[in-house]
Amino acid sequence: MNEPWGDRRVGLVGQDGRTDAIADACRQTLPKEQLFAVSSMVIPGLASKCQQVTVGTIEPDTILRWAQQVSPDLVIVGPEDPLARGVVDELTKIGVPCFGPTRDLAQIEASKIWARQLLDRHGIDANPAYEVFDSTDGLREHLVQMGEFVVKPEGLTGGKGVRVYPEHFESIDDAVSYAADCIAANDRARVLIEERLEGEEFSLMTITDGRTSVHCPAVQDHKRAYEGDTGPNTGGMGSYSCADWGLPFLSGADVAQARGINERVIEALLGETGQPYRGVLYGGFILTADGVRLIEYNARFGDPEALNVLPIMQTDFVDVAWSAARGHLDELGPVDFEPRATVCKYLVPASYPGARDEVGEPVSVPTEVLGLPEVRVYWASCEQRDGQVLLTGSRSLAVVGIGKDLREAEVAAEAAASSVQGPVRYRSDIGTSALIQRRIDHMSQIRAHAGANRPGGRGTLG
Repeated sequence: MNEPWGDRRVGLVGQDGRTDAIADACRQTLPKEQLFAVSSMVIPGLASKCQQVTVGTIEPDTILRWAQQVSPDLVIVGPEDPLARGVVDELTKIGVPCFGPTRDLAQIEASKIWARQLLDRHGIDANPAYEVFDSTDGLREHLVQMGEFVVKPEGLTGGKGVRVYPEHFESIDDAVSYAADCIAANDRARVLIEERLEGEEFSLMTITDGRTSVHCPAVQDHKRAYEGDTGPNTGGMGSYSCADWGLPFLSGADVAQARGINERVIEALLGETGQPYRGVLYGGFILTADGVRLIEYNARFGDPEALNVLPIMQTDFVDVAWSAARGHLDELGPVDFEPRATVCKYLVPASYPGARDEVGEPVSVPTEVLGLPEVRVYWASCEQRDGQVLLTGSRSLAVVGIGKDLREAEVAAEAAASSVQGPVRYRSDIGTSALIQRRIDHMSQIRAHAGANRPGGRGTLG
């Protein structure tokens, strides 16, 4: 560390797999006696890693009372809701450094429209074509003209509010009705309509203190609920990262472009608000025939993406968070990641994302799996009660395989996932060579088709 940690305490806010992964990263160097959490329920991971888990609502006033009782020297905020509600602002008032942005800065996630307009105001060329509607006047005509489009609610939706035409709508009228619901559901009474982009999505998370940036390895998430990228969107069924910290369909220039966009946005946020962004800026990007475009921003680690990058971070994560929270990231030196591949597979209730009939049913992981050096298990929507771990309805737990390459990582993740006992399921295709090859082929076809259609361009599909 850039200064002795001593007996200082770290507080965690959250109740998901991401927060468990953060706790695990802290425990690599921090004893259990110095780690505390506030959570809406006692998930098994936090219970085993923290000295104390306080159960309460994740509201700023609840977290403020918890902090006054626990006296943490640093608070790391996991999910987006507390950030959007201003928990960092309240903790800062009582002198607690936070790894996470203030409410004004968290608008980058809490308001998709504000994020789009921020990029426009600062000349950052990463937006798709978009329009903002505050009523349905002229909306149907606009959608008909677009042909294919995306409807995005203004506020936070847990990664499940975005809908694409035609996949998620039976008709244009169905899309208009959903847009009207989005307008009625938020205080600002607005909805975002964007062009549909064709390409491959990826995540690039940047740890920053508002001036210095550390880029994490690129990760590809899988939102669709079922094998072969079918079914409705979810909070994320799993993800993978590669040993070279890129992705098979990305060039070095593509990664550099995404990093540059994040850096420019961090600079724009400082200029716009006068506040340094301290925490994680997570860009959800898509590689298109015309380069990298922004799908959306998040103001925290991704879930599942954090489960890929934190296990291979070689630099002390507490050191990183402490330095970023106090604006001293430049004094820390290089932040290193192991050159290892990771594959994450989320286990969910069998009926997820539907009726969740399995709520209250037990789930367990064999002891021998928990001890494997190439496997990490992170608990999410599960509650520890009376000596059992019970399902609570959403994504339940994640297994992460780590290896010298994707094949080795996927084999480890698959073996661990298939050993979990209980009424749960997972996507076995995540991280497999067949699915990744489809991604590569898809991007190759898009580039070839674009080249053939440009003046002087050459290329064919296939």
